[in-house]
Amino acid sequence: MSTTTAPVADAAAPAVTPAAPRRRRPRRAYPTFRFIALAVVVLTFIAPLVWMVLASLKTNVAIYDPESAFVFTPTLANYETVFGQANYLQFIFNSFWIGFASTALSILLGVPAAYSMSRFVMKKSASVVLLARIIPGVSLLVPWYFIFSNLRMVGGYEVLILSHMFVALPLIVFIMMSFFDSLPLELEEQAQVDGLTPIGAFLRITLPLSVPGVATAGILSFIFSWNNFMFALVLSGARTKTLPVAIFDFVAYASIDWGGLMAAAVVITVPIMVIALFTQKYIVSGLTAGATKG
Repeated sequence: MSTTTAPVADAAAPAVTPAAPRRRRPRRAYPTFRFIALAVVVLTFIAPLVWMVLASLKTNVAIYDPESAFVFTPTLANYETVFGQANYLQFIFNSFWIGFASTALSILLGVPAAYSMSRFVMKKSASVVLLARIIPGVSLLVPWYFIFSNLRMVGGYEVLILSHMFVALPLIVFIMMSFFDSLPLELEEQAQVDGLTPIGAFLRITLPLSVPGVATAGILSFIFSWNNFMFALVLSGARTKTLPVAIFDFVAYASIDWGGLMAAAVVITVPIMVIALFTQKYIVSGLTAGATKG
């Protein structure tokens, strides 16, 4: 009886190993370029702010002196002028009151309007809102002044609030329409099955979910009102001046008080920067809410 044995592999044969893949060298040029680009952008935006803050702590002589660009003796005289002699506390109150009132009224009217346009697909109304966003508000200053002067409203808070609402209301409707489009309709349908009315479903379900969008629209509307200059310049009075208009008190016919001007500019800029810093997450989430639909 014959037996067969399996062939034994040659122990002396070398083992074949697969070739190791070549590792790509990391590109060092791209991180360097990105760092340089970011540094240029940051310096471009930060440099004017730094110069503004430094100039607000200098005298007018030191502002014109190139050797005192960074090494100088700081002074608070410009801020004493702003808050003491220029009555800027009243102007700060005016800006806050007009911005708050115009934003609150625009949200009160714009959020239900945006919800209706989103849920009932009102394309014509949406086109009108978009047209109102495109038309520059400056083109309506002359008709506004003519109408409000005949109504004897020029110089009051009401005319400034209404004029700011013309820009804030389309902005809020435009943002909230995209936000409502991103919310599923099934949530409201389920709420109505459970016994809620359409208005109740909007108030109890949709509106709480749309808080980031409302916050975004309100913040952007308030920032616009705070920074607006042209409407307040034409339609405000001596007691209803806002900060962007009051800053021109430091500009005279023959000279400019650069120290006081920069101190007033810091007073205007700091509140908006603080608001934007603490509410940036709401702004980002609200602006990108409608981008995930589909």
